[in-house]
Amino acid sequence: MSYLITGATGNIGAEIVRKLVQTGEKVKAMSRNPGAKPQPEGVESIVGDITAAEFEPRIFEGVSGVFLFPVDGKVDAFLKAARASGVERVVALSSLAAAEEFPRDRNSTSNRHHAAIEKSVLASGLDFTILRPVTFANNLRQWAYSIKTQGMVFGPYPESAQALIHEGDVADVAVAALTDSRHSGAIYTLTGPEALTQADQLRIIGEAIGKPLRYQKIGPEEFRKSMAQFVSENIIKMLLDYWSDTVSAPDVVRKTVEEVTCEPARKFSRWAADHAREFA
Repeated sequence: MSYLITGATGNIGAEIVRKLVQTGEKVKAMSRNPGAKPQPEGVESIVGDITAAEFEPRIFEGVSGVFLFPVDGKVDAFLKAARASGVERVVALSSLAAAEEFPRDRNSTSNRHHAAIEKSVLASGLDFTILRPVTFANNLRQWAYSIKTQGMVFGPYPESAQALIHEGDVADVAVAALTDSRHSGAIYTLTGPEALTQADQLRIIGEAIGKPLRYQKIGPEEFRKSMAQFVSENIIKMLLDYWSDTVSAPDVVRKTVEEVTCEPARKFSRWAADHAREFA
């Protein structure tokens, strides 16, 4: 049997493919643009869009489990085709926003998107595991340009504290869920092992690249204006609500990664070291 990984050229998908190959599993890597990242030797690369209306049977041939990347669009037809072809299990990447644990998440952009993905998974009839990570450490790549050009970042809430998660930890949990039926029916909230302020996040990146960095505080409205040309107002509002809330109530650290993988979640300093070249 083999595993079908969608979004296989993305940060999480590529890690899952690599980890499955390392353990000797057969893998099919599906992506809209397979050429974006070369796949390991022996991996079958498939061009495909999981929001399509129809799917060739060969895509699911011999596949026992699917990793579902939360693309924009409907995935019901994909899941129906997977079940009809004999796929047994789906591991879906979602977001903590789908849980609506906090008032800020209700009807947010992330909540609406990921709740729709979860609804499709639950209705598919497949055995499932849903992963709900908090903010990815990879989101800090948006700081790279100002760090490289000015040695600083600009933001409204340096005291805001997040339990950022390393993409490798999400991939480790996904692999465990794909390969072990004991995780069937589970909905896992995933976090990093510590809640760090944005000022501390920046300091640790500076330590990783051997360069002192400065956090320049700006007002929320100034941030909104500076970001309006890049992202929608809905996303800006979601970020500002999250950051302002986590000044007085930092992200709650969960032990799920360690409980599932039997390894402690990677610290943020590990992520900074792994990605130092992107900021240097």
